[in-house]
Amino acid sequence: MATDESPLTNLSAVAAIAAMRGGDIRAEDYARALLDRAAATEPLNAFRTLDREMVLQAARAADQYRASGAALGLLHGLPIPVKDSVNTRALPTSNGTPALQSFRPRDDAELLQRLFAQGALLMGKTNLHELSFGWTSHNMAFGAVHNPFDTSRSPGGSSGGSAVAVAAHAAPLAVAEDTHGSIRVPAALCSLAGLRPTYGRYPVRGVMPMTLDKFDQLGPLARTVAELALFDAAATGDHEAVVPAPLKGVRLGVPANHFFDGLDAEVERLTARALSRLQDAGATLVRVDIPPSIQAGMGISMAIIGHELLASMAAFLAEHGAGITVEQVLAQVSPNIAETLAEAVLPPNGVPRHAYEQALRQRKVLVADLAQLYREHVLEALILPPVLCPAPPLDADDEILIGGRPVPAHIALGRNNALGTCASMACLVLPVGLTAGGLPVGIELDALPGRDRRLLALGLSIEQVLGAYSPWPSGSGDGSSGAGIVRSARSALFSEPSMKPW
Repeated sequence: MATDESPLTNLSAVAAIAAMRGGDIRAEDYARALLDRAAATEPLNAFRTLDREMVLQAARAADQYRASGAALGLLHGLPIPVKDSVNTRALPTSNGTPALQSFRPRDDAELLQRLFAQGALLMGKTNLHELSFGWTSHNMAFGAVHNPFDTSRSPGGSSGGSAVAVAAHAAPLAVAEDTHGSIRVPAALCSLAGLRPTYGRYPVRGVMPMTLDKFDQLGPLARTVAELALFDAAATGDHEAVVPAPLKGVRLGVPANHFFDGLDAEVERLTARALSRLQDAGATLVRVDIPPSIQAGMGISMAIIGHELLASMAAFLAEHGAGITVEQVLAQVSPNIAETLAEAVLPPNGVPRHAYEQALRQRKVLVADLAQLYREHVLEALILPPVLCPAPPLDADDEILIGGRPVPAHIALGRNNALGTCASMACLVLPVGLTAGGLPVGIELDALPGRDRRLLALGLSIEQVLGAYSPWPSGSGDGSSGAGIVRSARSALFSEPSMKPW
């Protein structure tokens, strides 16, 4: 596999946009560099569809728009890969499943409309776990997505293609979606920054959901927190700069139980090192006991998803004129998805009404008890490992070995991030280092709903403390938010990557 790349592909989204806005590079040249990189890394199978000429044509139009002297958007000229569960008019939206591979939505998803209005360009659709129903991106219909740090391993899922596109330098910023960890798992396993915003912060119309207005949330995967802040500004219309928040005295809750149970030894080591560094930087680490009501997040999430999945899919297919029924979709799913659906969704093993209603009641208790926990300990966020292990083998859909012990995959990859889903929290994942075997490990910060910008501000400072472990040069952007991207980025254009994943 060819790995040579243009220096342009090392740019952060912030730096690339600054350079294009300032006339240091043309949008067409930048798009061509990313497209060439995507072609060179094609064996990773990050993309489902990629129309090179469409992207270049859009980039030329962006250059012409700049030359006209018109006001430029926050994302001027930036090609953005989009998870293939997000509706796009220009390209099919397969949701990773054979029955929908030719589905052409009438409209772009509402969030994409906002991004395109700010000058972003559609750079193709990224591969994913089929129907977003899993955490490995082991897609048997269109091929597994490969982790660039070790191509025999999973990049996480379900937004694996979006993560790999960024990790492999085919783009600095991608659109992903998180129902139960689908942004946070790939961020952790691919050494990326990922934001699952407070539920409802970004519109989700035009995305095939797994629940009925409860858990499904779009969000970004990127290289740095500054890029996440830029995305947030474009998505919300709030262009006020996000600036690093001082860490001195910031109270971060470290769970004394549950979330740190059963960790892989390397995940435990790197997490402990990260916590020590944050404490040295002035953060106050507060040991908190997690009550059973909050530990129940995994069961609550799975019960609600299991009960609502088919109804939510049916509503989406009807609303967006897919011309196909849920039954027809299910008839064509891959064997691993058919098995999972049979075990957790379909009769006679599906979630009965009484169990679903109990889960809804448990969720209310979880939310109330979580708010009380934060008040009692005056916490900014809980800090915890988003997954229990580094990247597992590609086909680890059932079990993952952790310390020689088989652990159900849904526990290893889903247990810890269930809380953020159930409680509609603002969740940020950052890289903390590489294992002795060279695999990434991440850490997750969960803030109460609505605290997204404060979490990003803390993330900017935490990122500096934890160091740059990802395969790109840190500091190639302006270190703030979309509001400050107009300054020149010449000095960033030819910076060298600090390390290569492969």
